[in-house]
Amino acid sequence: MVTGASSGIGAATVKRLAEDGADVVLAARSEDELESIASDVSATTDAETRVVRTDVTDPDQVAAAVEATVETFGSLDIVVANAGLGIDESVEEISDESYRLMMDVNVDGAFYTARAALPHLREGDGSLVFVSSFSGQYPRPKNPVYAATKWWIRGFALSLQGSVGGDGIGVTQINPTEVRTDFGSEDDNPMNERFEEGEVTEPSEVADAIAFAVAQNPPTHINSIDIYRRDKFTHF
Repeated sequence: MVTGASSGIGAATVKRLAEDGADVVLAARSEDELESIASDVSATTDAETRVVRTDVTDPDQVAAAVEATVETFGSLDIVVANAGLGIDESVEEISDESYRLMMDVNVDGAFYTARAALPHLREGDGSLVFVSSFSGQYPRPKNPVYAATKWWIRGFALSLQGSVGGDGIGVTQINPTEVRTDFGSEDDNPMNERFEEGEVTEPSEVADAIAFAVAQNPPTHINSIDIYRRDKFTHF
């Protein structure tokens, strides 16, 4: 099951996991985009897919998506908590609505996904992957609130691994810097317009890292993968 599967890293992850032989549930709010991706996967792989329209800020919808996965495929072996967004506004200027939206999607959505998935992952020594960010380890002066949500993911993932690792569940965080997707705020050009191909990470490269993490046996070997553009640390 992949959340935020309608574009970018989520869509690339669906395709990569399907190519590796996984049947996949695609979860996001944009049902038309999900259907298009699922159709492409069905046409190019032997994987089965199911689309479940899901708003990760609604715990009931997240739980329903998890149950739909188990109902359709008989088990839940891999969950990729990818849904997320960023709104680049300073602390002084950010509205209550923008603050709440980032917290609801990035933090609450990840928590609801983990909570619903863990009982099923425990049954089959499954893997839970959080798509975090470089901003979850280093300062993001342009957007402290977004960074804080990713620091939360980092702390949650590490502590959750300590909590459930003994049960055979693998918990991994993937931490990319810029990725060429349509990620961006209303006042900022999306990443795929700001960077040319080859300048920064591609969604498929993040998907490769996710596929590597979930392929480990037992699934507790890879706790964190950093994917940084080569010149990133020159900014410091």
